[in-house]
Amino acid sequence: MPKDTSIKSILIIGSGPIIIGQACEFDYAGSQAALSLKEEGISVSIINSNPATIMTDKVIADHVYLLPLNCASIEQILKEQKIDAVLPTMGGQTALNLCIEADEQGLWEKYGVKIIGVDIAAIEKTENREAFRQLMVDIGIGVASSKIANSFLEGKEAAQQIGFPLVIRPSYTLGGTGGGFVHKKEDFDAALSRGLQASPTHEVLVEQAVIGWKEFELELLRDSRDNVIIICSIENFDPMGIHTGDSITVAPAMTLSDRCYQEMRNQAIKMMRAIGNFAGGCNVQFSVNPADEAIIAIEINPRVSRSSALASKATGYPIAKIAAKLAIGYNLDEIENQITKTTSAYFEPTLDYVIVKVPRWNFDKFKGANKYLGLQMKSVGEVMGIGRSFIEALQKACQSLEIGRSGLGADGRQSRNLEEIMSSLENPSWDRLFHIYDALSLGVPIESVRKATKIDRWFLNQIQEIVNLEVELRRYSLNNIPTEFFFTLKQKGFSDAQIAHILTNVTEEEVYQRRAGLGIRRVYKMVDTCAAEFQAKTPYYYSTYEGENESLVSDKKKIIVLGSGPNRIGQGIEFDYSCVHGLLAAKESGYEAIMINCNPETVSTDFNMADKLYFEPVFWEHVREIIELEKPEGVIVQLGGQTALKMAEKLHEHGIKIIGTSFDNMDIAEDRGRFSDLLKDLDIPYPKYGVAENAEEAIEVAHKVGYPVLVRPSYVLGGQGMSIVINDEDLEKAVVSLLRNLPGNRVLIDHFLDRAEESESDSIHDGEDVHIIGLMEHIEPAGIHSGDSSAVLPPFNLSENVIRQMEQHTEKIARALNVRGLLNIQFAIKDEKVYVIEANPRASRTVPFIAKAYDVPYINIAAKIMLGVNKLKDFTIERKLKGFAIKEPVFSFDKFPEVNKELGPEMKSTGEAIRFIPNLEDPYFRHLYKEKSMYLSK
Repeated sequence: MPKDTSIKSILIIGSGPIIIGQACEFDYAGSQAALSLKEEGISVSIINSNPATIMTDKVIADHVYLLPLNCASIEQILKEQKIDAVLPTMGGQTALNLCIEADEQGLWEKYGVKIIGVDIAAIEKTENREAFRQLMVDIGIGVASSKIANSFLEGKEAAQQIGFPLVIRPSYTLGGTGGGFVHKKEDFDAALSRGLQASPTHEVLVEQAVIGWKEFELELLRDSRDNVIIICSIENFDPMGIHTGDSITVAPAMTLSDRCYQEMRNQAIKMMRAIGNFAGGCNVQFSVNPADEAIIAIEINPRVSRSSALASKATGYPIAKIAAKLAIGYNLDEIENQITKTTSAYFEPTLDYVIVKVPRWNFDKFKGANKYLGLQMKSVGEVMGIGRSFIEALQKACQSLEIGRSGLGADGRQSRNLEEIMSSLENPSWDRLFHIYDALSLGVPIESVRKATKIDRWFLNQIQEIVNLEVELRRYSLNNIPTEFFFTLKQKGFSDAQIAHILTNVTEEEVYQRRAGLGIRRVYKMVDTCAAEFQAKTPYYYSTYEGENESLVSDKKKIIVLGSGPNRIGQGIEFDYSCVHGLLAAKESGYEAIMINCNPETVSTDFNMADKLYFEPVFWEHVREIIELEKPEGVIVQLGGQTALKMAEKLHEHGIKIIGTSFDNMDIAEDRGRFSDLLKDLDIPYPKYGVAENAEEAIEVAHKVGYPVLVRPSYVLGGQGMSIVINDEDLEKAVVSLLRNLPGNRVLIDHFLDRAEESESDSIHDGEDVHIIGLMEHIEPAGIHSGDSSAVLPPFNLSENVIRQMEQHTEKIARALNVRGLLNIQFAIKDEKVYVIEANPRASRTVPFIAKAYDVPYINIAAKIMLGVNKLKDFTIERKLKGFAIKEPVFSFDKFPEVNKELGPEMKSTGEAIRFIPNLEDPYFRHLYKEKSMYLSK
């Protein structure tokens, strides 16, 4: 049936700030859904409190409401806009819970709004653990033995009936919050209390633990005619017991028999039809007994999920886009396949490649955190590798993680401590994948590894093949590797850096030149939905080593934008927002815009966003070969955070043009020593400092500049490794730790301005004029990382004298660094004197916040200035902020209850929210200001 013509306007509920368990995959889904609905002539309103996302940008929706996600905000929108329908399935658990609350308050009925994409009954059936279990029993789907508990006593009785080991699953939570395994009776009471407290309905499911079983997911779509298709099968590399968000996952499923897969498909379709009569998407999770392939259902989510974003990027099938069209009445056979443009969306994707997702953790930010993985999700982001084989995709994913690895092993980072390795295999943490490789390389039998990890032997055999190839490679020198074997190594995902390491006394560059001389180069294959059965029209590529190159190079002028890689603390979704605007600016300026990124959660890796997308690691070898193929006018590194900036030196060395601020000027700002020398020349106040290469030198410097001192390495983001120390003993420990974790780096020792206030400026310089886009005053004092501070725009308590100094320093530094584009500067203010702490000539966390607060597309303006197509004078800039805007950080400490929650120079927040207040008497501001007064009086 055609679309429902009665729906003229739709409200999409967003997911709010980025937290662990609910990240930018919902920004991607909401953005894609909004654009899909706008294509149909529908007016789209979005409510979301996250300023860092492209979802809350005017290029996405007709009306954007940057409001707290609560019923009062919903009612405000319903009064202002004539909303016909609400789509709550694109904003994760936050959106679903808010939709239910608004329904309970009668808001949808009061304003004549219908819920589309799901129904309340379906949410209730899937989120209420007992209702879900009973429904599965009723329709004949296997489930683990379980009992519902609404009290401590009921939980104890359930445990006694079922027996240990057990799983505790709280109702209505996201990311496994409050859940976990209980292996021993003596641990049960504390775990049960945690689960009951975590559930908003004070309800948990006490369930038999099927530890060691295999875990699978299916992504489904259904239309109003009850047609259902399976978009993707996903297999967890890790067995049951680890949250799927923390599991390495593989698509398509690798170890399923055809019989079991068909049965799983049938059960998934049956489950989706049983939970309600709605058109849209859902994610179903199953567990399979490896002994007899018996299947039990784990859960079903009637909304897009983290896996939906992964499945969309894995298959090229835009799940959120199609789900939005289904929600307004279209059927699958009425929607065009976005890849082929000739077939319909009623066409199940077929993959002739493999994708591997590997999560990214930030345990380094949470000292003392329990690093073991379980039912409660702890990863902050993820990467995806695409290859023609599992091994190739796995190696590419490891190269994408940005943890200093050149692939899986063979990079000098291996552990040789067998006791430590075997403990890691039995007690999974973030590095278990690498320890599997370490164990096999030490000769531990595959069966011993399988028993310790419960990981399917097929996967372990694949990693053993990597080890075997390394052993064979050691027989050769660089000049006598047989061409066929060299080709095999590259097909198996070995980077030039890995090959150089194995051969010893050989550089990565020498390996590259040798293989180039042999004609061993990457080719690029198109990601399509049909294993090349139909011609694909979408320019979405991955690299491999084969014969035919499917990436045809146009004769247009090109710009490459380097993405920001996996989300992590200190480098989040704000950089993806910036990259998207960089792509749009390049296209608007007449360039072919090319994106390189490996993060499946983001909008920048949507194949509709760039003229050409290379889903590849932001890793030198991969970037280099794309540049050699495409021959762009230049590369934009300023928008992708530290990931892209770290590539600037390599680009500079190879004569590749960097768009915007030059490498040398960026390096002056990044190198704390050079930057302080610049400030001295400009007569700009800065804290006394010195540079040290060892602990002895650091103590000498500290005595000169005076305690307390701020200790930090050069070239870092998010305050990594920073600490404030007050004596020689603490300083020595800090410096030794830094140099151990960041070898080859120099350490900066700055005098710390105790009880100083902190503020910052963001500006744009075009080579002639400087435009200060925003001055912000921090609530917290200097010493707390700016990303963890609440910031108020414009400043609320700074004198005219201080503001004048900030403006003067900003202009001087912008001109001295010859910035082209964006510049962020952080200041410390003490006794009416403004000191410069640091400057970053790149996109920052605060620019999207300022752009949303003032309603000015600042990233787009900056990108066009970087490209040299516009000057500041070409733009009419009108700021629309009335009153004040507050950027407030959001933390995920609930995932790490054992860590120190005190804030300091190392950033710990995972996201942020924006709030507008009319004046400084607003209760919200008074609450924050009270905290500021307490901080400064300490």
